[in-house]
Amino acid sequence: MTFGSKTWTLLCGLMLSLCANASAPENAATARALVSSLGRPAPARTPFAEARFMKMLDKPLIVSGQLAWLGDDRLERTVEHPNREVSTIANGEVTQQREGRSTRSFSLKRAPQLQLLLDSFVALLGGDAPRLEQAFVVQHRVDDGGHWTLTLTPRDAKLAQTVSRIDIDGRGNEPHCMRMQEADGDVAIDLLGLYASRMPATPTREALVTLCGGD
Repeated sequence: MTFGSKTWTLLCGLMLSLCANASAPENAATARALVSSLGRPAPARTPFAEARFMKMLDKPLIVSGQLAWLGDDRLERTVEHPNREVSTIANGEVTQQREGRSTRSFSLKRAPQLQLLLDSFVALLGGDAPRLEQAFVVQHRVDDGGHWTLTLTPRDAKLAQTVSRIDIDGRGNEPHCMRMQEADGDVAIDLLGLYASRMPATPTREALVTLCGGD
């Protein structure tokens, strides 16, 4: 993903999946316990592979590399394939470096959807359930096999016009997939950790959703 309203839906590249009655106290408590268990000490790094499905394209855009939380509100996304690109959020600034091009920087205030993604990623890697609940309505579901899904719906109505929901799938204290659904119908699906190596050469939405929901 590249930075911009469409592009850095790329940091979306980071989590996903379903629903339950979040107003039920037991569900809310279970969701908070799950988020707390996902916390990692900084720096926390994980491989990722992302497929971005856009209505204007016949085939998904596929990139892979590494995501990193460097502590506080500092994130780094390194794309290694098909071309190297490093995107960083730190100190309220977004910086993008591409091979053969000059470095580009801009204020995070120009891209409120990136602030939303920053809040979600930092809260998840920090195990900070209260911060996550400030930005999102958090819903949680777990099946009999232990597969869980967190669904994050933006509380800010304006932001919800850009990103309608983020779904995160996993098992135990390991997130495997993140799906970011945009309001216009485009979607980015990220496979995380060991799942990153399982990205098909020609992925479909259906195949990735099935992969995210299983072992």
